[in-house]
Amino acid sequence: MKRFRGYPRNKCRLGSSFQSICFPFGRLSAAHSVHSKLGDVTSFIRKRVATEEMKSPRFLLTVMLLGQALAWSAGLQAAEKTLWKPVAFAIVKFNGEAPKSWNMYHSEKKGLLLVHLWKRYLLLDMKEQEVYELDPQTVKPHGEDVEWSNSDAPDQPLEISEWKERNVGQLLRVSFRLGKDGHILELQIPLKPDGKPLY
Repeated sequence: MKRFRGYPRNKCRLGSSFQSICFPFGRLSAAHSVHSKLGDVTSFIRKRVATEEMKSPRFLLTVMLLGQALAWSAGLQAAEKTLWKPVAFAIVKFNGEAPKSWNMYHSEKKGLLLVHLWKRYLLLDMKEQEVYELDPQTVKPHGEDVEWSNSDAPDQPLEISEWKERNVGQLLRVSFRLGKDGHILELQIPLKPDGKPLY
């Protein structure tokens, strides 16, 4: 196996897969390692732009693979973040009364709603009839929208009871009790003209 000129043989071999690609600054074996070595990669490429190594097909292939891996890793991180938009014409009631501070958000995935109630954030899975309490620090305001990653979801849902759903005109009324004897949260969510869920 031909090695890069001027570097130790044990650090500059090209393997059969990207995970085995080594550079003078070390092995890149995972997505987070790729990001942590980005500055070193950039510096390495700049130093070799005018050299014969840059003309080598193997070197060009290595650079292409590395660029694709960086783009793929960055795309995964971007995909984790979901932008939640406000639900228009929604109504929230807490123990039969309108809370002073609330909002409701939806994402592109139907059946999931994010309810902001005072300082709490609740994630509602309408299909599974489950409610999760989110860490408020994981929800980031983004203008009128909020940004939240599914990777920050808790493992276990809250204990709820008395889940009820009923269509009222062009609204879906959903209510449930937090715990067995806790507060009652009621949501009124707009429906499509044919009565199917809008969110």
